[in-house]
Amino acid sequence: MHLRADQISPLEMFKIGIGPSSSHTVGPMVAALEYHKKILDDQEIQKDSSPQNKYKLTIELFGSLSATGKGHCTDGAVCAGLLGLHPSVAKPEEIWAVMPNLVNIKSFIIGAIKIDFDPEKDILWKDFQIDNNFLPHPNTIRFRLYRNNEIAKELLVASVGGGFVELIDSHTGKRFSNQSKEMHTNLPYPYNSATEFVQQCINNKKSAWEIVIANEAAKGLNEKTLRAKLAEILNTMMNSIEAGLSAEGILPGGLNVQRRAKKLYQQMTNGKSPHWAKNDLQPSVYAIAVNEENAAGGRVVTAPTNGSSGIIPSVWRTLKENHQLNEETLQNGLLVASVIGALVKVHASISGAEVGCQGEVGTSCAMAAAGATAMLGGNISQIEQAAEMGIEHHLGMTCDPIKGLVQIPCIERNAMGAVKALNACVLALASDGSHMISLDRVLEVMKQTGLDMNQKYKETATGGLALG
Repeated sequence: MHLRADQISPLEMFKIGIGPSSSHTVGPMVAALEYHKKILDDQEIQKDSSPQNKYKLTIELFGSLSATGKGHCTDGAVCAGLLGLHPSVAKPEEIWAVMPNLVNIKSFIIGAIKIDFDPEKDILWKDFQIDNNFLPHPNTIRFRLYRNNEIAKELLVASVGGGFVELIDSHTGKRFSNQSKEMHTNLPYPYNSATEFVQQCINNKKSAWEIVIANEAAKGLNEKTLRAKLAEILNTMMNSIEAGLSAEGILPGGLNVQRRAKKLYQQMTNGKSPHWAKNDLQPSVYAIAVNEENAAGGRVVTAPTNGSSGIIPSVWRTLKENHQLNEETLQNGLLVASVIGALVKVHASISGAEVGCQGEVGTSCAMAAAGATAMLGGNISQIEQAAEMGIEHHLGMTCDPIKGLVQIPCIERNAMGAVKALNACVLALASDGSHMISLDRVLEVMKQTGLDMNQKYKETATGGLALG
């Protein structure tokens, strides 16, 4: 059964994690943690820990993970996951200390067994084929545990964007999610398209966030718990802005990119920026702050990805400061934004390696535009219109970061995306909500555009701006 949009929780769209990439850092770390658990739970392996048995592990990174993985710290992320660390809980400094330690000791323990593993030799950087066949996904990982030179346990995983991972059947290539493991068919307000979601709101005379809250309650997540989690997500978003606004220096990775958020913020608050620039500069500065934190491997929230993690925090803070929005309203905005992200994930993609940056910054812009429109009192038709504009004006955007680092042009793209989201909100609120192009239609076009896009423009560092 294919995953439906109404099955994706807001807490899956917004994941607390680490930078610099949800698909190249968070996803691989989650995949490695999944593999850690499978080895730990495998009774046959755990009982077979006698000294004469020698265990060795290899990790193969395919496609885009191989092409840009070093710039995204994919190797460090999988090492941390192998040792049982989770990106939402472990401290960034703890995560990034794992690989250097493994390089020195060249082994680790899972349960009762000792596993030989040298990251410098046993992480293998592959191309866009696996066993002479096409990859099941551009971000594919294969874990292999050997016992006395024979494969004892293998796991094939796709990192599909936003920190989501899908397990792959190595025989059929079929992918299935490990996030929404149980399909809930008795939702009070089912939907799998923007049109269906809009009709649920209109027919039942409910706001967009009320539909989400009711569906999540039917899955067993009550409103009080949901809002507590959303409060934690919002707090992490705002903390990432503050961290970015206070930091200085050069971002890691070798491009010598200077942090700018602190200086721009000081110029803005001291009245030294051009008067005409303030409305655009405010969200831009906040977005840059978050994405500089992300590029430095700090704590951020996927929204829906790390590469696009600055847009929603920046729009939410901008609206809060200018409209004095309360906490519940900000949470409602996240609930609405999550619906748009889920629709994109199901009907197009939120992975830059699949569809280019239109799937990351474009999706985040649409999510932010919809959430902003809801928070400012827009009706469901205006919310859909704002989301459609957010996608429409990013169609065809390539994913071509220089050296594979989430810095140039990614940081500035978030700044521009935040401004576009607010503009889409204003335009939607100024209309009656009627529009010629539906969100469902623009998602069809987005998916097809991604399929038509040359692979070198999809997070491979082999085309476009990535060539310098």
